[in-house]
Amino acid sequence: MARSRVYIAALIASLVLVSSARAEGLAPYQITGDGIANSLTGTPGDAARGRALVLARTTTCILCHSGPFPETRFQGDLAPDLTGAGNRWTASQLRLRMVDAARFNPDTIMPSYYRADGLVRVGRNFAGKPILSAAEIEDIVAFLATLRD
Repeated sequence: MARSRVYIAALIASLVLVSSARAEGLAPYQITGDGIANSLTGTPGDAARGRALVLARTTTCILCHSGPFPETRFQGDLAPDLTGAGNRWTASQLRLRMVDAARFNPDTIMPSYYRADGLVRVGRNFAGKPILSAAEIEDIVAFLATLRD
């Protein structure tokens, strides 16, 4: 009897997580340990598109990070260099860092790129929606995983 109550409680909790993600237009995902093992889209991202997104100055990485991008001037210096990111973190760990960086450091200045709730200091254009789509997250993860020393 106690086991079935635990099972039912776990089932309800997972349904709440999934339904809240769907209600906000976010793909459901499961955090396991220090990462999100499964692709948000169900398919691997495209590393070439991910590279373009990393270097886009409008919303992502190059604003704060530097990396092996000799053709790109004025790279960020507020966050770790992305060189070797594929050696330091698994795709699962990279995915969670992109989705919700605050899981690792509540005081981080890195945006949670795939959250829409519980955020502060959100620009009007991004209120109530994620900064990046699930496909964009997967593309960036695919690219960052290729960065090896």
